[in-house]
Amino acid sequence: MNDKRPIGVDLFCGAGGMTLGFEQAGFDVIAAFDVEAWNIATHQKNFPKTKAVALDLAKASGKTLREHARLGNRTIDVVFGGPPCQGFSVGGKRDLDDERNLLVYEFAKLVRELRPRYFVMENVRGLLLEPVRSVLESFLRRVKRAGYAVVEPVVPLDAADFGVPQRRLRTFVLGYRKDLPAPSYPEPKACVNEPGRQYKPVVRDAIADLPEVELHEELLHTDVFTGELGEGSHYSRLLRGLARDRVDRSYPRKLPKNRLTGCFRTTHSRETRRRFAATPPGGAEPVSRYIRLDLDAVAPTIRAGTGVDHGSHTAPRPIHPTTPRCITAREAARLHSFPDWFEFHGTRWHNFRQIGNALPPLLARAVASQILELLESRT
Repeated sequence: MNDKRPIGVDLFCGAGGMTLGFEQAGFDVIAAFDVEAWNIATHQKNFPKTKAVALDLAKASGKTLREHARLGNRTIDVVFGGPPCQGFSVGGKRDLDDERNLLVYEFAKLVRELRPRYFVMENVRGLLLEPVRSVLESFLRRVKRAGYAVVEPVVPLDAADFGVPQRRLRTFVLGYRKDLPAPSYPEPKACVNEPGRQYKPVVRDAIADLPEVELHEELLHTDVFTGELGEGSHYSRLLRGLARDRVDRSYPRKLPKNRLTGCFRTTHSRETRRRFAATPPGGAEPVSRYIRLDLDAVAPTIRAGTGVDHGSHTAPRPIHPTTPRCITAREAARLHSFPDWFEFHGTRWHNFRQIGNALPPLLARAVASQILELLESRT
């Protein structure tokens, strides 16, 4: 950690998509909290300098979080996080009575108690829609009573507008103490390659250099591929650490040469493979409703499925664009803008759930950079 960098705390951190994005923007994320032990194990593996704690935030206080983070009375620059969103999801029932909705209010309570300079709360686009918009309006009233102003109107951002090869609309609430300048929403920003040309990565850019797992029998038993990757696009070279990202301020990690995790194969029946093969790029397979990826388009939203408390259902996984199989966790991670050094913990089900629940790091970085600019202008 660097004493000159502003500090942040990640609530409902999941695997760490927001943590990574804020670190890439230039923050030191000193603490992260989540109720699921699998998420904390993944977070600890990838962010060893961050204090990650398994904690039920519905039962925690700001004082408790400060004690875990050993913060004392130090001022926190930004609190950020994405409370579980399944009760608001457009893909679900948008149920006002879903108990997970209450965690948005716990986020507001912890902001009030922690008193950061800024906060960022992200959630699904459905938070802006009826009938659950009333939950958002109640959240806004709570943080305003706590002494914060909010950038309004609250708007969604699409990850595909910020260099992520995936359509993913997320609602962001940007809050700030009333004695501080207001942040603004980031403007869409494409990737910039080494010659300086802007481009928007698509599925081909994300996964074309990855191994065809069906050619490797060992990937039925291990998720670790050992071998050479293809040449790759500028986007994939960024995630492999082979190209320079001029605005990435994260701490360097080492990726072992010729080793890539998240490559487990999925075994499909002959009939399933036949149906997958008959599905055109961009189309939905009629039985499973799985979408087949199009190499020359961005991916659809990668979904998480449900946790053990709601049946442990696996979300529909996209079909690979050229092979009749579901994509691997590493292919999903590439589509989410996770770098190749990032390792997910647990089973394949855990991996996909962690990816589907995460905010793409490049989208988190774009939002975080807006707040960092204001903090640096004060020094």
